[in-house]
Amino acid sequence: MPRAKTAYVCHDCGAHSVKWAGQCPECAAWNTLTETRVAAPSPLGSTTEVATLSSVLDDLADRYPTGFSEFDRVLGGGLVAGAVVLLGGDPGVGKSTLLQQVSASLPAELPVCYATGEESLQQIGQRARRLGLERPTLKLLAETSLEVVLEQASKTAAKVLVIDSMQTMASGELPSAPGSVVQLRHCVHRVVQFAKQKNVAVFIIGHVTKEGAIAGPRVVEHMVDTVLYFESDPSSRYTMIRTVKNRFGANGEMGVFAMTERGFREVTNPSAIFLSRESAAEPGSVVSVAWEGSRPLLVEIQALVADGASNYPKRLSQGVDQNRLSLLLAVLQRHGDVALGSEDVFVNVVGGLRIAETSVDLPSLLAIVSSFRDRTTDERMICFGEIGLAGEVRPVRFGEERIAAAQKQGFTRAIVPRANVPKNPPAGIDVVGVAKLQQALDATF
Repeated sequence: MPRAKTAYVCHDCGAHSVKWAGQCPECAAWNTLTETRVAAPSPLGSTTEVATLSSVLDDLADRYPTGFSEFDRVLGGGLVAGAVVLLGGDPGVGKSTLLQQVSASLPAELPVCYATGEESLQQIGQRARRLGLERPTLKLLAETSLEVVLEQASKTAAKVLVIDSMQTMASGELPSAPGSVVQLRHCVHRVVQFAKQKNVAVFIIGHVTKEGAIAGPRVVEHMVDTVLYFESDPSSRYTMIRTVKNRFGANGEMGVFAMTERGFREVTNPSAIFLSRESAAEPGSVVSVAWEGSRPLLVEIQALVADGASNYPKRLSQGVDQNRLSLLLAVLQRHGDVALGSEDVFVNVVGGLRIAETSVDLPSLLAIVSSFRDRTTDERMICFGEIGLAGEVRPVRFGEERIAAAQKQGFTRAIVPRANVPKNPPAGIDVVGVAKLQQALDATF
């Protein structure tokens, strides 16, 4: 049996070295190399048995509902047994609150173990009383040793394990401090192994850096099955959870929640909160239909064009790509005969939503022209479409579904790319197909 070897690992960057040195050879940090035992290689003989695909298909279990349809949506339809879900977000955004609510709302036949390294059991109890949660069988554990957490989860036969948070956990096999790069990578690896071998679903709360990314090495996000991010505007009572990675569902799914005195409450009709129709009669407001994950979402695009106060006009946008805004203004000047070279232009998506797709190109330009000409648009009109550099209006995906969603919300007119005009439009909505930007301007104004 080969003996375990010794290596030196940098607790800042995770680099390995065969001998100790005062300075890390990778990140050049001083006094960061710590001695670590490297596990001996396993013998050739293995106890793992080979399974057939038919036996695996027969053993598949259904997804478990979490008690929140919006949270089930971002998970891909529910919680999968053996899945490892990493949840990240800014401090105080509500990560612990949401997972405690989910722990209390899971089916009664699922034993749940909630392990925390940040709070005491009394603090968890106070939150449960404030939120009105009722699940007396919920197992609670205040511990920072990963080995103890996994051992207690096995003893209680838990099918769902919540770890709050991974940055507070440490393994006795490594001498580095909790939250270091080496500890995070090792602890997440142990948790993934435990989840797959015991078929236990695990929720992991992860801290984020000042840039908004989950703290630790990037490999942590590759190891887990699902990565979720909280998106919250401090000025809004609504919180969004977006799927960045999901092995059991679509990426880009979004769930909308409202924070109340009793915790999170799901918003089943997000389009209602992103449509501020008080400004519908004002110039510079156009409604579009964005596609988030697997559903359409109606959003209001607002624009303001003002006389420039300096020789360098401002181009600011919130919710849409600011670099693309400059490109669209150049196309508008060339192919729409609207010159805004000396004007300040501001574009905003109501509700703090960030839209990454190009379907809001056309509504953004229509809102800009509406504000510049001081002319209102039809408040029952929606539009979407991508704008090309030659002034053409390009089609976007799921055009028919977007039009149907607008018709359900009471909109009676749609200006869309010609290739997205359905053969049989929904009743009650007039669909106008355009191929050029100038055609869209003529149809709107």
